[in-house]
This record gives sequence, C-alpha cells and structure tokens, in this order.
Amino acid sequence: MKYFKNRTAFKFALLFTLLCSLQGCSDFLEQEPGTQISITEQLKNKQGMLQAVNGMYRGLEANVRGGVFPVYADVQGGNLKFTPSTTASSLGLISIPSPITNLYSFEDQSDNSNFSSFYSNSYSTINQSNLILEFVDALPDATEAEKNQIKAEALTVRAYSHFLLSEVYSQNYSYTDDASHLGIVYNKASLVQGLTYPARETVANTYTLIIDDITKALNLYADASLLTGPAYSYFNKTSAKALLARVYLSKKDWKNAYETSNDIILNSRVSLVNSADYIAQWEQPDLPVSEILLEFTIPKTTDGTASGSLSVPFGYTSATVYGDYAASQDLLDLYESNDIRKQLFLEKTIPTLVNLQFENKKYYFTKKFQGNPGYVAFRLSEQYLIRAEAALKLNNPEKAKADINTIRARSNATLLTDTNNLEELLFIERRKELCFEGHLLFDIARNKKDISRNDGCISLNCSLTYPSPKYIMPIPRYNINLNPNLKQNESY
Repeated sequence: MKYFKNRTAFKFALLFTLLCSLQGCSDFLEQEPGTQISITEQLKNKQGMLQAVNGMYRGLEANVRGGVFPVYADVQGGNLKFTPSTTASSLGLISIPSPITNLYSFEDQSDNSNFSSFYSNSYSTINQSNLILEFVDALPDATEAEKNQIKAEALTVRAYSHFLLSEVYSQNYSYTDDASHLGIVYNKASLVQGLTYPARETVANTYTLIIDDITKALNLYADASLLTGPAYSYFNKTSAKALLARVYLSKKDWKNAYETSNDIILNSRVSLVNSADYIAQWEQPDLPVSEILLEFTIPKTTDGTASGSLSVPFGYTSATVYGDYAASQDLLDLYESNDIRKQLFLEKTIPTLVNLQFENKKYYFTKKFQGNPGYVAFRLSEQYLIRAEAALKLNNPEKAKADINTIRARSNATLLTDTNNLEELLFIERRKELCFEGHLLFDIARNKKDISRNDGCISLNCSLTYPSPKYIMPIPRYNINLNPNLKQNESY
C-alpha cells in the first residue's frame, strides 16, 4: 500500500493551504508575497512538481477520510447508529458524537457548521490543483507526456473535489427541471492569478464544468503514473472514468452513465472479488479489496505510524476501544440470512446505560476497514450498479436485473426472477453493497426519497420529507461574509 512518507510532500500540502481559495482563506493578502515565492521555487522543476502532486493527494485524502465526511452519507441516511461511551464520567451513555451534533438533527448552523472544515479544505485542494495546472507547462525537465499526466491527475482531482462539494452543498441535479438551482463556486484559477469574488454556478453549469475537466483529463492520461506506489493510490484513466460514471449517474444522464460504466466493466482488466474471497479480502489489514479502482491511502511517518484511518470511526479493537458508529438494525434487516455480506458485521456485546441501568446490548461493527485502511473512493461493484440503474432508465430492465443478480450471486443472495419493482430493489442493493462507503444520503436524494431513521435514532428529528432544504449543508458564514457574491442555501 502506498503511503506518503516524503516529508517534503507533506510540507508542500501544508504550504498550499496558505494559498487556499477565496472561499477558505481571509489572510491570503498578508501571506501572498512570501508564499508565492515558495510556490514558484517549489514548482520550477519536475521533482518539485511531483512533490506538489503528492501533496495535492495528501490534502484530498485527509479531507475525505478525516472529519465528518466519511460518516455523513451513512449516518444521515440511517445506516449507522451510535455506540456507548467508554469515558468514565459518561460510561455506557449513548449520545450524538460532537462533530455531527447539529447536522445529525438537520439543524446545522452556518455560524458554526459541522462541515466548515470540509468546505475550506476542499477549496484548498482545488487551489492546489490549479497551481499545478498553471505551472506544469513551464517545467524545463519534463517531457510532454509527463506534463500531460500531471495535468490529467490535477484536472481529475479538481473535478472530484468540486463534485463532492456539489453533493454536500447543492440539491440533487433534478431538484429543478432544468437544474437551474444553486450549484457551487467552480474555481479554475489559483489566487496567484488575482483576487476575485466568484458567484455560485447553477447545478447545470457545475456539472458541465465537472464533466469538461474529466473529459479533458481522459485525453491526457498516460499508461502509468509518475508517482511511486500501487496504481490504485492515484487517479488513472480507469478511476477517472469511474468518477465520470458516477457524475453521469448523479446527473441522470443515463446513456453516458451506461456507456462509461460498461466501458470500465469490460475494459478495466479489474474483476469483481469472488464469493470465496469476499470476506477475507475485506478483513485483510491495510490492503484494499482487489476490485478497488481507487483508494486514497493514509499517510505514515518514516517509523510506520499512521495518522488515522477509517477504522477510527467504524472499527472495533477492544471492549474499551471502538468507533462511535455501528450498523443500524435498519441496515442489518435488509440482508437475507444466507447473504455472505452479513459476515462483514462483527457482533459485540457492550454494556449500555438505559434508564439509569446497564443493559448488555449487541452492536455490529463493520469489518470493511481493518488495520489502517484508506478511503474507498471507487470500486468495481459500484460500476455494475451504475450500469444497472442506467439500463433500467433506458428501458432495458432485463439488463438491469442481470447486473443486480451479478452482485447478488456473488453475495449468495436470492437471485431476482422477474423485473418487478426493480427501482426499489436496486436502491436496496446499493445500500447493502456500498454501506459505509459514503453513498446512501446521495442515493436517497437522487431518487427523491424521504429520509427515515429508526433503530438508534436519538435526534428529535429522525425523518425528513423530500424535498427539503435540509438535504444539504449551509455554506459556512465565514465564507459568506468573505465573499459578497456567495449566496447562502435556503433556510440557513
């Protein structure tokens, strides 16, 4: 597994945050002169540029793996519930984890948003990608093919970061008939190009810009990354296509979603993990499953110490060391008894305070993230489910059924024998197969479903009726105050 051991790359990621975008940095003008010289010096040759690219990935990895983002879609959608406290003063007590207190109750506040760091860090990563794109053509010691590869990865990271921002801060694509509702600010230039006050694009324009970045990148990718480590550690042509397929799915561009996911399934040279190895591959520490298309792996220091991983929120180490989140019964009840995916849940009995008395209650922790796992960005199973949904919308229910059955057969679940109720069955299949991987809330919104959380919900608001302005987060007030052209989301 690839870890970012290069200290220069790590320092460069930090250096880039000083040149964060207008959306996330008020003191840019004070820091620009000294920082700009450092950036120019860093990016003057290929070695420095590759350290910059590594730093860009470091920032992206930290943003999707840390904070609230990795649990957001699953906890809001109802896949997760909370585990009892191990702290002496609150032993056995169940409460909403402090990082998500507001958003879990659908009452996030723009003045102190649970997602504020995700917003600013996303635009910082985007600014990093823009700086790379602005300096790469001037490299005196890189070939055109090497420059093109660097551009391709920076463009894809820029597109991916904007797409995630759109998922969190903009209503789903078909919220309005022409996608004319508010999208996000799309930054295509770093702040060294000048201080601007950009307005939010429409969602339609946001998606056009995302797709344009990815398609440009696909024409630039070389056969191999310039960075060291396994191919799955960084964007390549296949994982960029996986992102594009997901974007097309979110846009409900069914033809392109079908064709792109189909291309990946047929030509990526990646195969689904077989039934016999499925559980063992998820249980192996530190390594991704073989069907991974992209995993943002975690950094380690030179002595091998990891800074954190997805086992922190989700894992179970001992009776006193475990994550804040376990599977809800809402999720567990979806699996048939013979479905091998049920084996991915580790059952543990934990004393829980109920009406001032301790009761032994069962909690089910996922085995998907063992040891020091990285962030699962894309894997092949999702592509089968994208192709199935697109096929269904293109009036090919038999093809949709076949793709769903491919996933169900691998899981030893009962195969579908007809095409009745396929839309709902596909939604449930995605929920079972992709749980803990950050999809559920966005699937709910795309399908215009209500949010319904039952088991373990301790909020005053356990459900939300679609449509609602609370399906998305508020733009942090700090950024609204900084940019007079930045419009706030409804109800915030």
